[in-house]
Amino acid sequence: MDILHIIRTRRSVGKVRSELPARADIEAMLEAATYAPNHHKVEPWRFIVLTGAGRDHLADVWADIERGKHADPTSDAAQRAAAGVRAKAYRAPVIIVAIAEPPSGPKVVATENTEAVAAAIQNMLLVAGSRSLGAMWRTGEVAYDPRTKAAFGLPPDHAIVGFIYVGYPAAEPSPRHLAPHHAKTDWWGDGWENES
Repeated sequence: MDILHIIRTRRSVGKVRSELPARADIEAMLEAATYAPNHHKVEPWRFIVLTGAGRDHLADVWADIERGKHADPTSDAAQRAAAGVRAKAYRAPVIIVAIAEPPSGPKVVATENTEAVAAAIQNMLLVAGSRSLGAMWRTGEVAYDPRTKAAFGLPPDHAIVGFIYVGYPAAEPSPRHLAPHHAKTDWWGDGWENES
């Protein structure tokens, strides 16, 4: 399949079926992630794949964070809010936690490591689309909460770049209507004057 076709047809799919995708498809996504460009060849990514009861850990910490936002964490309102947030950990049969490691040398910059993991996530999303899987990259305040990192045994200097929800699409994604590239591009210089 042509890579440009995959890029053009990729969609974020938020609603997926509960059926577990083939492990080989998830591994293909992870393999593609490792080919992302990264400064100084440090390969700063780490991945945690959550399925089945493995998602309980994420649900628990998110519920705890939500309860902590209430003056009385034991109140009915706090419990209802926590249940709603907890359910988000079960929106897909697979969740891949994509993590950026901190700089490991004098020339390595933390932002560049995060950007490399973002490129790795894009590779995963493209492979998911090529294999008829639905996937969505999600973040939100829980991705940046130190309690979420701690729940996965991550040191404070690691960054969760995203939660990649993966499953079989529950419905056909709607088409995207994007601005053409020339509406977002300025050309400086010369050399293509005679090309159309």
